[in-house]
Amino acid sequence: MKKKGMTRREFVKGWGAAIGVMSATGLSPVLNLFAAEQKADGPQTNFLAVPGARLYYEIRGSGPLLIMVPGANGDARIFKGVSEPLAGYYTVVTYDRRGFSRSRLLGRQDYSRRIETEAEDVRDLIQHLSQEPATVFGSSSGGIIALKVLIHYPALVRRLITFEPAAVKLLPDGQKWLDFFLGIYDLYRRSGVEPALKMFREQAFAESDRQFMAGVPRSAHTYVNAHYWFEHELRQYPAVDLDLNSLKANAARIVLMAGRESRGYPCYEVNVELAKKLGLDLVELPGGHSGFASQPAEFAGEFLQALGRMGHTPKGK
Repeated sequence: MKKKGMTRREFVKGWGAAIGVMSATGLSPVLNLFAAEQKADGPQTNFLAVPGARLYYEIRGSGPLLIMVPGANGDARIFKGVSEPLAGYYTVVTYDRRGFSRSRLLGRQDYSRRIETEAEDVRDLIQHLSQEPATVFGSSSGGIIALKVLIHYPALVRRLITFEPAAVKLLPDGQKWLDFFLGIYDLYRRSGVEPALKMFREQAFAESDRQFMAGVPRSAHTYVNAHYWFEHELRQYPAVDLDLNSLKANAARIVLMAGRESRGYPCYEVNVELAKKLGLDLVELPGGHSGFASQPAEFAGEFLQALGRMGHTPKGK
């Protein structure tokens, strides 16, 4: 495959482009064979076999384990910018959630318990990578999954950081937002992905988030991920019932975070409600719902400062 005279870097770059196309068509063995080549100068990459799926994950840095659970796009790459500064303090693990991007589904899925299954995926990653409890950070839908991890597997969680979880059923006007998401789904079925995403962004997020989301480059995975999210997550995850008694029992391990620019928007207000119900403070960080991606350096700096003030600085740092 390697042409005479090609450098290793040129060869790797060429395969990187090919892998993007092959991934979109489901040729996941190719991803496994060439992951090390594609990521020669980046994070350590691997796959973990779990019931019903094969999870793609990346590892950066050293120190206590920090698992970062992505939201609606389901892709580890959303955390690339923020994971790099955090890797000076943690072993940062980012991953594609099952059914998204490089984490392929294997066989039939039980979508009636998908959130619980995703919590099991995080459990399996922690147990595979460490013999110690982990810090789990989850954003948006990932924040719901992170809360479920603490509810079901508290012994595996050193600290739970939920950033603007999309559990809008907790809100006083929660039914309004659940109806809104149903309307977005109907628009998606009638008119397609882009009109539905546009309406979603305009109503649910701050201006800085709308600009950031609209400007994110589209990849081979983008529309496949979007269809999967519309069908299996948009309506289901916001309507989740959380075991508040279990969360109260573990409140000392929970840190609630939100973007400053998200004030008044639904996912910010979910953490306001959780703060009231659990007797916790709400930590504000730079940007809005996507602050960790749109302002990664500032986000990471204030993230670490906030944890330090709360006595949660990683050991030895």
